[in-house]
Amino acid sequence: MLAARKCFCYVLYMHQILIKIQEGISSLRSELGQFKLENQVQHERMESLIRRQRRDAAGMLVMMRATASDFDERASEVEERVAALEGKIS
Repeated sequence: MLAARKCFCYVLYMHQILIKIQEGISSLRSELGQFKLENQVQHERMESLIRRQRRDAAGMLVMMRATASDFDERASEVEERVAALEGKIS
């Protein structure tokens, strides 16, 4: 009778341990789901930021090319004037 009682107490104790383990696993799954959701939101925000930065960089490139072209035209005009002035002096 004593051995049966010890065995029964052991089974109840193990059952309580298993329930606690299951609760821990359930909690972990819940936290993992929340982490995945937060990670998804952060990933979408980063993608949006990257797209905006690419668009801004493309716009800056267009502006830089236009500025370089304008500068090249002005430098060519100055070179022509210098050449004309040198021709008059010679």
